[in-house]
Amino acid sequence: MIAVLQRTDGVQCLVDSQEVGALKGPTLLVLLGIKNDDKDEDLEYIIKKIPELRIFEDENGKMNKSALDIQAGLFVVSQFTLFARCRKGRRPNFMDAASYQLGKNYYDQCVEELKKTGLRVETGVYGEEMDLRFNNKGPVTILLDSREE
Repeated sequence: MIAVLQRTDGVQCLVDSQEVGALKGPTLLVLLGIKNDDKDEDLEYIIKKIPELRIFEDENGKMNKSALDIQAGLFVVSQFTLFARCRKGRRPNFMDAASYQLGKNYYDQCVEELKKTGLRVETGVYGEEMDLRFNNKGPVTILLDSREE
């Protein structure tokens, strides 16, 4: 499982030009990629790391604060394209991405567990084409990989 975290000042998500979710203020945009062989341990790792990762600045401008510390929002979007393989040819191969149902199950579990942190959690619409509007504050982009050594 992979989660790309982007520190933002807010996120707006549109599907068919209609807003389906939005957060204002300090927000972590979480692009969640689920692999076809992910297990519960992968999900547990991602769920624990996201709210506790210290990537927001403290009063000295150092990245010392977590989303929990500053009560940032979490905007979670499914992102199967994180598992694109591009080594051969020019068309990405997405064979490592989870099937629709497996991906949706883990995505839904992730969202529900993140809501238990007490942080504001919004989502896109699983499996839909979405337009995301946000700025990358810093810019700060962090890759979490549940299988990284």
